[in-house]
Parts: sequence; structure tokens; C-alpha cells
Amino acid sequence: MTKILFVLVVLGLTGCATAQSTYLKNGKQALSIDCSGEAMSWAACYEKADASCAGTGYNIVSTNGTPQPKEADKTLGVDVGNYKTRTVLVMCK
Repeated sequence: MTKILFVLVVLGLTGCATAQSTYLKNGKQALSIDCSGEAMSWAACYEKADASCAGTGYNIVSTNGTPQPKEADKTLGVDVGNYKTRTVLVMCK
């Protein structure tokens, strides 16, 4: 039982960025990229956007989520204890 719980916790912390197709108010297609979680970063969102746009590039429409903390606010150089939410809305070029 302990091993299963440990595996579930590890999987929950190491998720990957996900992209979903969506439409903007003007009818243009865009991608909503979610890279929330303790083990992810804003860089993961941008890497997923680049991969999803097949190397053609992208324009950022909006970002939403927990801001990057200042170094002074981290514990031993790591921001712990706060669940991070990060979403980026992009349009491929």
C-alpha cells in the first residue's frame, strides 16, 4: 500500500504540460497550454507551445497563473508548499 501511494504522489508531481485546442472571440484557433504543478515551470509551457506549433513559432495571447517568486521568498533556493497554476494561450504562426 505504501509503495502505491508513493508512486501516485510522484506521478502527481511530475505531470507534463498539456495543450488543448480552443477558439478566440474573433473565431481564430488557439492553443490553451496548462503546465500547472509543483514540478513544472513557465518554461515547460513555452516548450510545449513550441512543440505544438511544429517549429513555426507562436504568439502569446495571454498568460495566467502563479507568478515566479523572488529568490528571497524561497526556502533554501526552492519555492515549496504552494501549488502553482500556469496556463498560456498561444496562436501558432
